[in-house]
Amino acid sequence: MKIFLTLSLSLTLSLVMSQEAPLNLPDAEVATSHQQVEIDGKTIQLIAQAGTYKLRDEENKPLALFGYTSYIKEGAKSTRPIVFAFNGGPGSSSFWLHMGVLGPKRIAVNDPEYTSAAPYQIVNNNYSILDIADLVMIDPVGTGLSVPLGAHTFDEFWGVDQDIRSISLFITQYLIEQGRMNSPKFLLGESYGTFRNAGIMDHMLNQGIAMNGVIMVSAVFDLRTLIFPPDDDLPYLMHFPTYAASAWYHNQIPDKEPDLETFIDEIRSFTENSYAPALFKGDRISLEQKNTVADQLAQYTGLSKDYWLKSNLRVTGSEYFAEALRSKGLVIGRLDSRYTGINQDLISQFGSHDPQSTAISPAYITGFLDYFHNTLGVRKDLQYTVTASRREGFEWDWHHKGNQRWNTQAAINTAPDMARALSRDPNMKVLILNGYYDIATVFYGVEYTIDHLGLTPEIRDHIIMKYYEAGHMMYTHHPSLIKFKEDVGSFILEQSK
Repeated sequence: MKIFLTLSLSLTLSLVMSQEAPLNLPDAEVATSHQQVEIDGKTIQLIAQAGTYKLRDEENKPLALFGYTSYIKEGAKSTRPIVFAFNGGPGSSSFWLHMGVLGPKRIAVNDPEYTSAAPYQIVNNNYSILDIADLVMIDPVGTGLSVPLGAHTFDEFWGVDQDIRSISLFITQYLIEQGRMNSPKFLLGESYGTFRNAGIMDHMLNQGIAMNGVIMVSAVFDLRTLIFPPDDDLPYLMHFPTYAASAWYHNQIPDKEPDLETFIDEIRSFTENSYAPALFKGDRISLEQKNTVADQLAQYTGLSKDYWLKSNLRVTGSEYFAEALRSKGLVIGRLDSRYTGINQDLISQFGSHDPQSTAISPAYITGFLDYFHNTLGVRKDLQYTVTASRREGFEWDWHHKGNQRWNTQAAINTAPDMARALSRDPNMKVLILNGYYDIATVFYGVEYTIDHLGLTPEIRDHIIMKYYEAGHMMYTHHPSLIKFKEDVGSFILEQSK
């Protein structure tokens, strides 16, 4: 009788599952290998996994094949810290951080010059965090090997809240499957990855999973600080200190202050006390004040006074890329203004391309794909998608439920999510790494956002700001690479106690 009931129950369950489960879904695949990294003279043995995980939705139904690469120290205890890391875009895969600073190998580039074509240098990464933490590199759906399953489509994942949801699901399911739920947990995101981080830290806290710490690399939380909408002076103010820092680097400033940080403090003061009041007046500004401010803007940037006057004291990022070194026939870098490239159109109003991107992208992409398939052993017939923007129909949904309080989607901002999480979990801390020469996510914009979170002083102190004499990917600059490891490593160790 017991055998009959067991068989009947099994048959019933099989019939139910066959009716509900999508048919012919591909299986997740993972290539497992043994890797190692030498850090400060010590060799660390690692178990590496690269491939996909079958992500499930809240109803436990297949949702996507989710791509990732993990490095777990052999014999590691479940209390060893674990870092979940991703790049930004939105729509970028994670190979930049993977091969730039976090993984056991890194791509050596000729910073800040152009890196020659193959063979590229894939070297041991003495500055990896793998001596103090395990690492999971995440490729959001549409990037890497990550694709929707069954009837699910890419647009279910391409959006602010959709992205927060799917990555939070992956992190939770990975922690449970790997027996790491009780490990000290960290998020590390770059660029849009910091915008994502702010949402995930709050979302996961609401699910009962607290982060020990969150690391923001080249951050943005309030999109108003990056775009230049009509009649909004904020982005011009936020960008100006980085224009000045770039001019300082390229020796466009006569008799410049020799210390960069002292110079930046002077620029902060000017921006707040002179530039902002002038822009706030709009058309009411007097001709005398306008000329005075234009003189100062020219002095601090190397752009002519006439140019500032013609632009009504307002210069967008792309206009600055083209104008900054126009007299030398060069265009300046967006991701890192230390980089320059040939300007083929010397009368163009806008920058033609980003020299930093063109200087390093072939090395990173080619080097990573070689490492991914030949060292990590991922099947060579699997297409790794570098960016979702290469996929037909890629479009990001910028709506965010965290902005409903203001009843507007005009200015998308995940900083309130971060503020809420920090206030509800007073043990959590955030480390923000800023490049002085980053015109993609400007450091003064981050400072402005942090200063307007409405945090209590003790919680405000839980946001730690670090600065680098480099750009968006500060780790291409070797002195900054060393500092990156020191700053991030110390933060992980302190927050894991």
